[in-house]
Amino acid sequence: MDLENIKQKGVKATKLGFGEGLKIAGQNNANLIALGSDITASVGMDLFANAFPDRFYSLGIAEQNAIGVAAGMALCGKIPVFATYGVFSAMRTLDQIRISLCYNNVHAIIGGAHAGISVGPDGATHQALEDIAALRALPNITILSPCDATQTKLATIAAIEKCNGPVYVRFGREPMPDFSNEYQDFEIGKSQMISDGDDLTILATGHLVWESILAVKELSKQGIKARLLNIHSIKPIDKAAIIKAAKETGAILTAEEHQITGGLASAVAEVVVQNHAVPMEFVGMPNTFGESGKAKELMDKYGMNAKTIIQKSIQLINRKK
Repeated sequence: MDLENIKQKGVKATKLGFGEGLKIAGQNNANLIALGSDITASVGMDLFANAFPDRFYSLGIAEQNAIGVAAGMALCGKIPVFATYGVFSAMRTLDQIRISLCYNNVHAIIGGAHAGISVGPDGATHQALEDIAALRALPNITILSPCDATQTKLATIAAIEKCNGPVYVRFGREPMPDFSNEYQDFEIGKSQMISDGDDLTILATGHLVWESILAVKELSKQGIKARLLNIHSIKPIDKAAIIKAAKETGAILTAEEHQITGGLASAVAEVVVQNHAVPMEFVGMPNTFGESGKAKELMDKYGMNAKTIIQKSIQLINRKK
């Protein structure tokens, strides 16, 4: 992927990419099992349920129990996939994920749907803004945060076919620009360079990758050359690319639809301060709860947009001087 060749194919909810990836993986592996929580269509799992009804189980609104069921199935040789809203799949179930999945290091996939503040009208109780932070500290877990529907499909397939332990795949509800190349390999633990530059590096994840693309294009008009990396793999994270960026550009900005505390910002800062410290800025939720509203209005209010990325990039470059 590179900036000049990126073309928006349309808008599409990333949850649909999750469902498509699940269905494709189901065609390839008869041991794949899907576990629902009464919101099958809302998280894209209806595609799998309709194609393989004998391999889909609706467990009701009992998320903690679902993780236990997933662990048991995994220990019996199945590959279970459980998905619901990220606030429930990642945080209501945290103890079960820690002990039943991570401690036993079993291969099970957790889908964290409706992630971020762009869930909008559902409000603070349903906006998963702490899920990455909650899970990142757990040993053995892989955390994936793809940027659009196409990459979510690829990430889901990779989580099923390329991993051996527990995996959390994070995705949203609202239709977002879909621009990834579906034939590009999804590499867990590697970042994806979208543009190169030497003035600063922007490391973005999830929906904020598109906003970062818009920001980089505008910064270019102002004579600022920004390197842009899509961090679709939060854990393991691409340490080599981050260190290289810090050394070659001398400034790092992170952008995420998540609390700044404990999320991508923290993960990148841990790498930077231990290897090559440079000035940093962070775009994300400023350690507060969300509220009800339209997705774009909320993204703008809390500064998770191209405008804020541009402003903080310029501030960051001035700090370099």
